[in-house]
Amino acid sequence: MVFIDGQNLFNAAKVAFGYSYPNYDPVVLADRVCADNGWTRTQIRFYTGMPGAAEDPGRHTFWTNKLVVLRRQGVYVFTRPIRYRDKVTNWPLNVRIRLPGGAELAPGTTLHRADGSLLPAGTQFRFRSADEKGVDIRIAIDILKLAWDDAYDVALVFSQDQDLSEVAKEVLVIARALPRWIKIACAFPDSPIAANHRGVNGTQWVIIDQVTYDACIDPFDYRTGVPPAPTPPASPGPPTGGSSPHSTGS
Repeated sequence: MVFIDGQNLFNAAKVAFGYSYPNYDPVVLADRVCADNGWTRTQIRFYTGMPGAAEDPGRHTFWTNKLVVLRRQGVYVFTRPIRYRDKVTNWPLNVRIRLPGGAELAPGTTLHRADGSLLPAGTQFRFRSADEKGVDIRIAIDILKLAWDDAYDVALVFSQDQDLSEVAKEVLVIARALPRWIKIACAFPDSPIAANHRGVNGTQWVIIDQVTYDACIDPFDYRTGVPPAPTPPASPGPPTGGSSPHSTGS
């Protein structure tokens, strides 16, 4: 059974491969990793925070459209609204500035106001922060509940959230109590430039390289809409002309 933390997977692919939006196909990627490891996939469960329509209309549209398609494909989808709040920090402490082109200013870079005067240390920056709450807890609960329900032998988790290491320990307790064999595997994008090269402690790590990831990119851009549902194959109609195979003639 596959458990995908949608935002965690996107952020890992963004750092490792440079992609600017969640362009992966969850179903294709999950099936590819399962096939490469000899596992028979049963269910895919997808979890994500939902951006607000007023706060982030572009991402809200993207996820609304993409989740429609995932549900069509039989994927279990869990969402929680992303919470937004204002935060204040002081320059230069804990302030990272990224230019519109994506380049980040080096620590200690001198900043100036529009009038050319120096921006003094201690200047307050106020910014809007988006926090995803409840998604990782829901994943943890579902992994444990479905282990008790004997719903899987392998839990394949697409996340590098180390909080799930506690879940891995508890699943082993469940396996001994039932008793039966259970494995937890952690799949994540990785490259030489990735910031985090570790999977969840206590799990089998499955590395997703860029060749594998690129083979599982969704060709449709959900920022523009929803692709049409596939048309089911037409059922064969009655034979035309000639005699029915059960006809006795006149």
